[in-house]
Amino acid sequence: MLSIGIGEIQKNTSIFANLTEAIQIVDKRKKQILAMVYPTKKQSIIQNLAGKYKHQINSTNLTIEQIKEQSMIQAMEEKYGLSS
Repeated sequence: MLSIGIGEIQKNTSIFANLTEAIQIVDKRKKQILAMVYPTKKQSIIQNLAGKYKHQINSTNLTIEQIKEQSMIQAMEEKYGLSS
């Protein structure tokens, strides 16, 4: 993870356009982390956020709407004892 100061961002805002890994924005005088910035278009941050459980993440080709629908059906089956 890269660490970058506020002054560097003010000088070069294109850092965000070409972001490929997570960076933390720090106030170098106060030595505080102000923000964490994660890329959204270039790479998935799921593996980074998963930590030691990343090997347990199953990849899928389903859309988020299909996943919501399947989980709703499963919840309804459990709640009302229905089976398809």
